[in-house]
Amino acid sequence: MASANNSGSTTAGSIAVREAGARDELAGPGTGRMVSQPADARQIAVASYDVDDFAVPNGREEDWRFTPLDRLGGLHDGTFGKAGQLGSPTVEVDAPSGVVVETVGRDDARVGKAGAPVDRVAAQAFSSFEKATVVTFPRELAPGEPVVVRTRGTPATGFGHLTVNVEAFAEAVVVLDHGGKAVYADNVEFLVADGARLTVVSIQDWDAGAVHLGHHVARLGRDATFKSVVVTLGGALVRLFPRVVFDAPGGDASLYGVYFADSGQHLEHRLFVDHDVPRCRSHVTYKGALQGADARTVWIGDVLIRAAAEGTDTYELNRNLLLTDGARADSVPNLEIETGEIAGAGHASATGRFDDEQLFYLQARGIPADEARRLVVRGFFAEVVAQIGIPELEARLMTAIEADLEASV
Repeated sequence: MASANNSGSTTAGSIAVREAGARDELAGPGTGRMVSQPADARQIAVASYDVDDFAVPNGREEDWRFTPLDRLGGLHDGTFGKAGQLGSPTVEVDAPSGVVVETVGRDDARVGKAGAPVDRVAAQAFSSFEKATVVTFPRELAPGEPVVVRTRGTPATGFGHLTVNVEAFAEAVVVLDHGGKAVYADNVEFLVADGARLTVVSIQDWDAGAVHLGHHVARLGRDATFKSVVVTLGGALVRLFPRVVFDAPGGDASLYGVYFADSGQHLEHRLFVDHDVPRCRSHVTYKGALQGADARTVWIGDVLIRAAAEGTDTYELNRNLLLTDGARADSVPNLEIETGEIAGAGHASATGRFDDEQLFYLQARGIPADEARRLVVRGFFAEVVAQIGIPELEARLMTAIEADLEASV
């Protein structure tokens, strides 16, 4: 475990090992002060489709202590929509030949199949949406082109639901493109069957003032491969909760993310990877940059290796770059291991400012300071953005990142 931080940031990590009734717990924040977290402080405590099974959060709960509840527009306590402002997002799907796109009702058997919601907002979204979008890649289909799902909000958007069903041995790429003004909560399910491969790119490019609480859950079959690339740039408050569940051995999940918070933005990503079967792999890499007064990011990475999950190989990494004073990044990687029979497990987190040596190196070769700054940030994000694999989309996102950076120069 590695952890480092600078002014304006906090990091904390814990490894909990439980075997034969024993527990060895380690923790190390960047300040050197020891932090102890209980081994059972994982994010998943209750799973239910019924919103009444979840208490209204008050901000003191582990799952909500970083989130400014007063900025959620009532999505967390049931008050959203009481004044008649409840609406629906506009969802448009571009799909290549062979892919089946349907709009279904709440009674469709595929809706909710990936797993029950794990917090009150997700349960509220599940109980409140009217129509769901289901995108199906039939068995062995490999269209070679991405499906693009565009979700556009209005000032009072409400709730949504999307299910992506990738049948056995199919290969799929799905781009989720969010934009517009919204106060919005949704559940997104990814059903990845035996031998199937799915890459998902989720872009949060909301207008200023938007609020989005999204819950993603991927359920992987035997030898299934899942890659997620999350890009969060826009919105006043965005809180995403990606989860991965393995149903059979051989599953492989890679979770990547980039986020860029400007002044006043709160961008929060909370991941949970549940290893409950043998011989599965997960790898997590998230990188963020912050600039401006009150720019805030939160990254929570929870990985649980249960007693039955022998042969698990997992690693998670979070890096944050502070570009100006007044920004704050919180980073908490957690790893809980209930068996000693694993292939490998680890995590790392670091938060800091620009590397002065890198800037000096570039400026010494005649590169102006502003351009050197842009090159460093571009290089910081390039590794993750390259995982998208769609050149036009990669170029669009790097241009957006550089435009945000330009505002601080």
